[in-house]
Amino acid sequence: MQLVVARVGRAHGIKGEVTVEVRTDEPELRLAPGAVLATDPASAGPLTIETGRVHSGRLLLRFEGVRDRNGAEALRNTLLIAEVDPDAKPEDPDEYYDHQLMDLDVVLEDGTEVGRITEISHLPSQDLFVVERADGTEVLIPFVEEIVVDIDLEKQRAVIDPPPGLIDDRAEIASSRDAENSSGDIENSSGDAENTSAGDEA
Repeated sequence: MQLVVARVGRAHGIKGEVTVEVRTDEPELRLAPGAVLATDPASAGPLTIETGRVHSGRLLLRFEGVRDRNGAEALRNTLLIAEVDPDAKPEDPDEYYDHQLMDLDVVLEDGTEVGRITEISHLPSQDLFVVERADGTEVLIPFVEEIVVDIDLEKQRAVIDPPPGLIDDRAEIASSRDAENSSGDIENSSGDAENTSAGDEA
């Protein structure tokens, strides 16, 4: 199985290094020196990683045969693709590869259906599930243990306990409950999920 593990960013310096947007939870394995990666577009590869280092919080890679800034800049926006055993699992039991999480049904603890995971977004601060709802809209669910309380690969579902406002339904339920428990007019507002902007693994 082929999985995207990184996207090449800007050239760094004049010796062929590039920044990369990591899209794997195991960069030390997938993006290690000596790794041979397929590419999208295919014409850019395959690429063999020669060196890797972290600089100012960003991973920098140099590929064999790329020796100057022009060569590095030519690779900008290229996707790096690794061959992964579909049956392999991360060493940490609480970690998952992206392909294991894709298409999982997302439900609340009471079984209420929320939607289906269509994408995993890797940000510097956390990972997000992009969940498509039945009406075609999308909601972002932070992949943190306080919210994602259970991943059941056998049942193909992710159970979540979202805070009020993260999911529209929850905001509406909270508003309805407030209306029932209060006398007089109530001004309700639905909260928006606070999304962190910023990019880890398959």
